[in-house]
Amino acid sequence: MEECLICARPLRYDARETEARCAYCGGVFFTRVRCEAGHYICDRCHAAQGVELICRACEGASSRNPVEIAQSLMAHPSIHMHGNEHHVLVGAALIAACANAGAPVQRSAALAEMARRGGEYPGGACGFWGCCGAAASAGMAFSILTGATPLSAASWGQANRLTGRILEAIGALGGPRCCKRNSFTALRVAAQFLREECSLPLEVPEQIRCGHSARNAQCLREKCPYFAG
Repeated sequence: MEECLICARPLRYDARETEARCAYCGGVFFTRVRCEAGHYICDRCHAAQGVELICRACEGASSRNPVEIAQSLMAHPSIHMHGNEHHVLVGAALIAACANAGAPVQRSAALAEMARRGGEYPGGACGFWGCCGAAASAGMAFSILTGATPLSAASWGQANRLTGRILEAIGALGGPRCCKRNSFTALRVAAQFLREECSLPLEVPEQIRCGHSARNAQCLREKCPYFAG
């Protein structure tokens, strides 16, 4: 089971923020998350290796299936069971798949921008903000692909409808959080949306099977549509 990356003890989430020192970089941050032993790792340190891998792998990915791209990334040890690296992973997989499907996008620049935007979205937002980072990541990717800004017209509306659809689907499955379940849901809904709205021939598997249940102490198991049994 993956919990604290230092001692493997369960994580604890508090309603109020308090100061904590990152066990890796030594920086002091306000946080709601520590393990039972008091260890804290900041978002940047938690995701650093994973984000580097995500951008490098998506640069060379050739599939039009964003779920397939995501699953190959999730198999790497740099991608933890849970963590804010998924806030980059979902959008990067979408950008790579869309580029392979013919979207007019400069892949390297788009992935770099995805890493910047996704890196700003904090861990735990699914519970503390009511807006899962997997949905936000898909919205970021759509905005990057379409060049949307706060002053855009059609693409502004599309980006918000996309994240809305994803959040509805994630919310319908219920908690507790699972970064793998939420990422698969975001990619499945986003691929359908991009086919409908942008005529991009993206692919998704008929059935998505998760191979990470043994790593997740809070797995919903048979209640999750991706549980492999």
